[in-house]
Amino acid sequence: MALTQNYKLNLIQWYPGHIAKAEKALKEHLKLVDVVLEVRDARIPLATHHPQINEWIGSKPRVLVLNRVDMLLPQARQTWIEWFKQQGEVPYFTNAQQGQGVAAVSKAAQAAGVVINERRKNRGMLPRPVRAVVIGFPNVGKSALINRLLGRRVVESAARPGVTRQLRWVRISDQIELLDSPGVIPSRLENQGNGVKLAICDDIGDASYDTQLVSAALVDLLKDLEATAPHLLPKQPLYARYTLDPAPFTGEAYLQALAEHRYKGDVERTARQLLTDFRKGLLGEIVLELPPDYEP
Repeated sequence: MALTQNYKLNLIQWYPGHIAKAEKALKEHLKLVDVVLEVRDARIPLATHHPQINEWIGSKPRVLVLNRVDMLLPQARQTWIEWFKQQGEVPYFTNAQQGQGVAAVSKAAQAAGVVINERRKNRGMLPRPVRAVVIGFPNVGKSALINRLLGRRVVESAARPGVTRQLRWVRISDQIELLDSPGVIPSRLENQGNGVKLAICDDIGDASYDTQLVSAALVDLLKDLEATAPHLLPKQPLYARYTLDPAPFTGEAYLQALAEHRYKGDVERTARQLLTDFRKGLLGEIVLELPPDYEP
């Protein structure tokens, strides 16, 4: 799905100073951490994987959390479970807003820390709470996950990237302490296709992209996905929502046509509405990425 060929979306670059600063602090704090909870967006589990995380955490155990499971169909979830299994990984799917799957994440973090306290015991040291860190792109649901793990609201959580700006330790129980970290994104988004998906899913600041280009890219992406894996998506999500068939149009032309059809010719308003409808789940439960080498 070569979105960049059509749209030249090489303007998606977002690396505010506070994120650069947070990344430096995070790398320092990682030395104190026993286990890493890496949170990704379940709709785009590869695009929300920070390419440097493996290098940062080294041999520390990692729990892979795919949040927003409520925003994809069960068959799409199963497709990703099978792919991750082939990579030797077990993904934990959550809906952090509602608490679904969070207990399993907590257990996995504690299990990863058991080894730490076994080592301490063997050295004649007392056990201590497992130290975990939550890492992920902005707005993927890290703060909501922490609030659910704690069972109370202590971390500011908002539907905009970049709310968490400082590092802080929060005690979950006698067993776990959590380090909340601000969202970290790569200093350069080398893969612009990934940048587009981050923009579509609101996992990157809106100052970094052109709304009309990204909205048109969403239309093209949905058409590609419907052609490749129709059973992993709701049936005709755009037509079902807007009663305008995207088949004869490019993404850009569809936006123009939809603007005439529904929004008095206002293309910018149309583009914003389309992205908002997708993000709110009003187009249905839509996965935007397929595993590499996916075959129906």
